[in-house]
Amino acid sequence: MENERWILPDGIDEVLPPEAGEIERKRRELLDLYSSWGYEFVIPPFVEFLDSLLTGTGSDLDLNTFKLTDQLTGRMMGVRADITPQAARIDAHHNRSQSPTRLCYLGTVLHTRSDGFAGTRSPLQIGAELYGHSGVESDIEILRLMMETLKKTGVQDVYLDLGHVGIFKGLAEQTGLNKQQETELFNALQRKAMPEIEALLDSFSIAPQHADMLAGLGELSGDDALLQARDLMKDASPPVRQALDYLQKMADLIAIWLPDVPVHFDLAELRGYHFHTGVVFAAFVPGSGKEIARGGRYDAIGHVFGRSRPATGFSSDLKTLIRIAQPVVEQGEVLTAIFAPWSDDARLQQEVARLRADGRRVICALPGQHGEAKEMGCDQRLVLKADQWQLISV
Repeated sequence: MENERWILPDGIDEVLPPEAGEIERKRRELLDLYSSWGYEFVIPPFVEFLDSLLTGTGSDLDLNTFKLTDQLTGRMMGVRADITPQAARIDAHHNRSQSPTRLCYLGTVLHTRSDGFAGTRSPLQIGAELYGHSGVESDIEILRLMMETLKKTGVQDVYLDLGHVGIFKGLAEQTGLNKQQETELFNALQRKAMPEIEALLDSFSIAPQHADMLAGLGELSGDDALLQARDLMKDASPPVRQALDYLQKMADLIAIWLPDVPVHFDLAELRGYHFHTGVVFAAFVPGSGKEIARGGRYDAIGHVFGRSRPATGFSSDLKTLIRIAQPVVEQGEVLTAIFAPWSDDARLQQEVARLRADGRRVICALPGQHGEAKEMGCDQRLVLKADQWQLISV
């Protein structure tokens, strides 16, 4: 039987040269970018006690979290499926400042199922969180930083999808839906299954004006969806109208800060419904059926950790961004390098050190090795001429 030990589980991938090198270069650039905006880097643990990972807003991650037993304590532990709840714990437990806190992170997460970014089960999650401010301005800052992230990684032709979970929540509360009815309608709205939505609303025996608003929500998608929503929901409760006003403020500020980015409204898009509390946004590129970055507001996420603060943030998978961007190094190519012979000549070692300090890539030959400069991906080599080590083309 053929040896299959090299086969990886479905959805678990490894990154090889030159893509791995490109990911590492972009990782450094992005962390420098976040630092320039005032975001401090944190490295949460890969494994935590389960009741910490899945507490509060993190409970939606239950089905996506690998679980194991801690052999030291007997308690259940989980492999993180999302870094956001961990960042919230850090803000709540380690930071006592009342001023806004900005945190950023980059690390591998593990999912039990392929979902979201590129279908992988092991995304390299990168993101930023802003705690301690509840205004639209902090949402815009996070949105701008998300767009800068996409720009820095070379992603082009991005458009935004904008929504607000408070619209559906407000309508459900105004209508008096119970938890089961709300869940059934929510699931139908996600599929935009209009016949099913209408059948559900008929079975709920609710007031016609409430049914019209909820049914219309499933069709409020497009550039003018916000304008249509104001007309449809003129009799909606104050929380619904406030959510529409908030979306309008977001749209106005996006027009100022990101004037070249197309914005698409989808008021039935409720991604992270049980996690987010306000505005939600996602970035898409043509030809991609899934978002490549997403974020939004999730106030009070730190409540279960003893400190409730407003919060907003975004995240993405760096591996996905690199793969959909215009590659700097095409697959199969090798970065150019300098080939140096094996020698203990001090002058040669000094020249090699100087070239490396200047950012050049120098590969030293090994005695008896197979392959010369070209086979090693080198386009230059160091040779001794006139008692000096010089570079010549291969």
